[in-house]
Amino acid sequence: MKRLFTLPAFAAVLVLGGCIPSIGPEKDEVIQENEDTKQETVLIPEVQLNEQYYRTLLPFKKSATRGLIVNQVYSKYDVGEVEEGLLRLSAEHFSPKDHFLQEGQFIDEKTAIHWLSRSSKFDEGLNPPINDKMSPQDISEKAPVYLAHIVEQDYYVKTGDKKVGLAGISIGLAMNSVFYQRDAAEAKIPDKVIEQQGMKMAETIVQRMRKLDGVGDVPITIGLFKQQPRSSIVPGTYFAHTYVDKGKDKPNGWKQVNEKYVLMPAASNEDNYRDDNMQFEKLKQDVNDYFPGFISIVGTAFYTDKNLNSMKISVPIQFYGKNEVVALTQYMTSLVMKYYPDIRVEVSITSANGPESLITKNAGDKEASVHIYSY
Repeated sequence: MKRLFTLPAFAAVLVLGGCIPSIGPEKDEVIQENEDTKQETVLIPEVQLNEQYYRTLLPFKKSATRGLIVNQVYSKYDVGEVEEGLLRLSAEHFSPKDHFLQEGQFIDEKTAIHWLSRSSKFDEGLNPPINDKMSPQDISEKAPVYLAHIVEQDYYVKTGDKKVGLAGISIGLAMNSVFYQRDAAEAKIPDKVIEQQGMKMAETIVQRMRKLDGVGDVPITIGLFKQQPRSSIVPGTYFAHTYVDKGKDKPNGWKQVNEKYVLMPAASNEDNYRDDNMQFEKLKQDVNDYFPGFISIVGTAFYTDKNLNSMKISVPIQFYGKNEVVALTQYMTSLVMKYYPDIRVEVSITSANGPESLITKNAGDKEASVHIYSY
């Protein structure tokens, strides 16, 4: 077990990604009502970690499709982002202030497997059919697997005294940007094709969702997510989304989503991020001036509408002693406040022994929250 050692210079202590206040004995228990008239008692947590996070109905129910994502999504970075990015899109229509989240319960495992399959295997398959006469090259060119995974999120609101009802559903479609075949060369799928296929599948899925028990006529949000290649060390992002009005069975136009993850230091051809890259290089140089020779710092910058929104920084070190970890953490904290005062930043310092310290701050915070781990 690792014990928490808190730097005296900081009063705030980060716990599981947020500063959690004490939870009192009161419980907000309500009745969950669905279109199929089933009712059950659920608990709404009193604590909301942050205004951007949804409170989740309890007892927690796992999505029936959760286990499929590991097999279908190639990059480990995409596994989390396909869900987290959908939460951001959902917040535009289902406010975290008064909506409560439940993992998808309407698309069951069998349905998801059928939808993700080729239409030559199951009639409901959304991916193109193939036959024994097609060569691997034919499949790559004419019938790659476009749709890798489907994510569902359900949103509830209070409908009266001690009752909550379904208010909306969000669907994320994880689209392949590269098609991999056994014993065949990988094939890149053009962005335009990904977009066309995703929008076509979205229309079909909305029509099918309307027929599922319990869905009814609630609004449905659908986002299209572009997966990164297997070799990528940054996540993919959503590139388009649509909002299907209550009772409708077709999307009402699509909106572009302008999000991107960029590895820092950025490649020399990434001219769009030159200023941010120079600032990151300055931070690296400041650290190396005082902790030379063995620190390799890498950052993942997240952009929305071409503006730097947040930064995750990884600092792998050789472990020589606790004093060294404390000194490095203190200095990194000062640099975070110096270079990134207006965005959210997370710094993870690790060694061969595991996590050594964690620094986080939200945009505009005057102080950072710090964890120092100790064996």
